[in-house]
Amino acid sequence: MSGLTPPQPPPVWKHTPEDVLRITKERIAAHREAMDKIAALPEAECNFESVRWPFHLPLAFGDVEFEEVVEPLQFYQNVSPSKELRDASTEAEGLVREYSVESSMRLDVFRAKQAAEKNIKQSGKKLSPEEQRLVEKSIQDGTRAGLALPDEQREELTKLMKELSSTCLEFSKNFNEEKGTVSFTAEELKGVPADVVSGYTKENDLYAVPFKTTDIFPVFKFAQIPDTRKRAFEAYESRLAVNVPVMDKFLELRRKIAGLLGYATWADYVTEVKMVKNAKGVNEFLDDLEQKLRPVAIKERDILLAMKKAEHEKLGLPFDGEFYIWDYRYYDRKYIEESLELDDMLVKEYFPVAVVVPAILQIYQNLLGVKFVEVKADLWHPEVQQFAVWENDAKDESGFVGWCYLDLFPRESKYSHAAVWGILAGYTKTDGSRSYPLTAMVANLAKPTPGKPALMRHDDVVTFFHEMGHVFHGLLSKTRFSRFHGTSVARDFVEAPSQMLENWCWEPKVLEKMSSHFETQKPLSPELIEKIIKSRYVNVGLFYLRQLFFAKFDIKVHTDKEPTDYTLLWNRLRESISLVKGGEPTPGQGTFGHISGGYDAGYYGYTYSLVFAADMYATVFKADPLDPSRGRRYRDKILLPGGSQDDIESLKNFLGRPPNSEAFIKELFGESASQANL
Repeated sequence: MSGLTPPQPPPVWKHTPEDVLRITKERIAAHREAMDKIAALPEAECNFESVRWPFHLPLAFGDVEFEEVVEPLQFYQNVSPSKELRDASTEAEGLVREYSVESSMRLDVFRAKQAAEKNIKQSGKKLSPEEQRLVEKSIQDGTRAGLALPDEQREELTKLMKELSSTCLEFSKNFNEEKGTVSFTAEELKGVPADVVSGYTKENDLYAVPFKTTDIFPVFKFAQIPDTRKRAFEAYESRLAVNVPVMDKFLELRRKIAGLLGYATWADYVTEVKMVKNAKGVNEFLDDLEQKLRPVAIKERDILLAMKKAEHEKLGLPFDGEFYIWDYRYYDRKYIEESLELDDMLVKEYFPVAVVVPAILQIYQNLLGVKFVEVKADLWHPEVQQFAVWENDAKDESGFVGWCYLDLFPRESKYSHAAVWGILAGYTKTDGSRSYPLTAMVANLAKPTPGKPALMRHDDVVTFFHEMGHVFHGLLSKTRFSRFHGTSVARDFVEAPSQMLENWCWEPKVLEKMSSHFETQKPLSPELIEKIIKSRYVNVGLFYLRQLFFAKFDIKVHTDKEPTDYTLLWNRLRESISLVKGGEPTPGQGTFGHISGGYDAGYYGYTYSLVFAADMYATVFKADPLDPSRGRRYRDKILLPGGSQDDIESLKNFLGRPPNSEAFIKELFGESASQANL
């Protein structure tokens, strides 16, 4: 297979800041010219082939070619070590966003599409299901973009949409560029593992703890002194106070836009095209789940509070009878250690990055019938790996699947969490050949410390497995039109495939396969594996109430008709829903990047999609999670169609029946008598 040459080369990553802006402007101009040609078509000449619906123009620079060029340029802002290149990339995204608003608001192009739809119907031309879906979605896009509005309102809407786009981009840029720290003495860091502390920068007897999760979370989990955890938490929550007025602004803009478009709220506008259909459905789902979780979570909190009381008495610390947000991770960890005799730092020793990453890739390759072949290249950073992905049985270039990048380790000003970018979509060209997808996974796994290699906590392993699920969704989808490729599904379904795949990280034979102690090279013992599996649903009520807090904040700010003090709302909702006390109100909403970056009125989807994930796993994979035939079924029924059909149809095809919530309820509560609303 190493002798095969991919039919499509990967992008070249050698752009200068000047290149990024010049090429972006050129492509915008070319795309505008292509749109002008469509707009100029006589009504009688508008048909599927001539208009081709927005993502597959037969003209020189259609949307597909536009995206193929500008998407890699916009990606630099998340990963490039060069501030100048990141800034140019962010500026380029701003130009593209602004142009996208302009393009989506072109009434002349929309009328050409309407004319084409009318002519198709009158001609009796039979479209394929995917072609018909493209027509319907394109018309729906125009309607939702306000193209049916009177001229004056449409102009106002265009102005507001451009302003919203630039405001959200500002929020995201602040998020990516954040590089703050909080400092402690060695005494204040008592309890934090020595190998973690050795990785902090030390100056004048103070250790600077960065706000990257791999650095700050060990303080939350291990720092014995309550005030250390409190200071760390409040600094972490306040690290993006600069985003508070930015959020205020984009929420106000969304309220105005929803009103102009005739929707009661922004949430109703957003959810109209999702599985849940409206904001009322979201609130019903969240309220129903909160009702089920609350009694469980109260019991869990009382147990942790008793542990806190006992420890404070033992250490001679004052105890005020409250359980604070900065207590949660610390006592959750202690409870697992004491009740299951499970040491998180010991488990970590069995997951060296150098072992886990190849092992997870191998599991996916075997399950889904593909092969990763590393191709050395000069990329945006020396640590990045580039892979050509092939069918397992590839004999020639027809077995090529696509390209994948892994950028796994933290560095300054890099995107600070874990995420996957579908940089290039796959689609069928007008000559019948394929354009292949490219996905990039960006993560921040731990780096080596002076005494140990780079190690992963078990929850890091789960996150990596989850994100690789998105990688394969992007690689193994095969649709005719790029619009429907890969993760271009309803936003409240998009997480379900990856959430289903997290289950592999709790299966004994999978844990054994991907573990190897960094000194002895032995896998996890059956006893340790059993303890890890038992820990999965420890304090599950408190965990999911925290998720519901994020979801309820998101849906509330997008259904409220008037602005409010969002810092107070953030802290008040967290305390009332999560069952943990806070201290002084902190501007944590400034860190909530999801609702500026595509999950607005959509955070509920993380929990909503778990219902589907649990059903898929229990029905198909639970009996044999490593069975390639089950992997092929998943590949064919869920991954391959992407968004080319309604997600409920993909689920029915995979499950052999409509989905239900029984597996999810049983998973959480051990019984299936009552069901969450779907």
